[in-house]
Amino acid sequence: MEVKLKSQTIIFVIGGPGSGKGTQCERLAAKYEFQHLGVGNLLRAEAGRPTGQGRQIKDIMLKGALVPSGFVLDLLNDNMLKREEAKGFLIDGFPRELTQAKEFERLVRVGRPPNIVIVFDCSTETMIQRLLLRGQTGQRADDHEASIRQRLETHYSLCEPLIAYYQHKNLLRNPEDAIFTKCCSVIDGLL
Repeated sequence: MEVKLKSQTIIFVIGGPGSGKGTQCERLAAKYEFQHLGVGNLLRAEAGRPTGQGRQIKDIMLKGALVPSGFVLDLLNDNMLKREEAKGFLIDGFPRELTQAKEFERLVRVGRPPNIVIVFDCSTETMIQRLLLRGQTGQRADDHEASIRQRLETHYSLCEPLIAYYQHKNLLRNPEDAIFTKCCSVIDGLL
């Protein structure tokens, strides 16, 4: 992995599927002129490619499982390097588990964590309802109930150690009410 990303602000946005990460990142990216990289969007784009790897990723995602970390890191790093002139990155849906967090620091930022990690906490029932509604519009092939429940189970089992890791580093922020305003205040405090 080629490492060039040293001075950009990097903000991870984590939370369960359907918690509002993508929506809020789009708004924050527009306000702060950051690049928004949705790891799920990057993976879905790759899964749509007619390659063996694309089909493999599609199968993994339809089961609600995680795509292997090495591939995710390569994909993320490549997309960040394509936008290396950006003043900052909002990376939503990453990391999904502790190994990804540590590998990002080791390979992409060379010993440096992200600047902050914003976590969206949302009730399981709210996330399920949002995803089922989105599934009715046909936006995402993995928005069906069996996959949603598997994705949520995977998220909850992997999220606790990740949150503890970032809490220990004092990087975790949890905007609760008026999410966009709270996110802005968190980033404003950083800049």
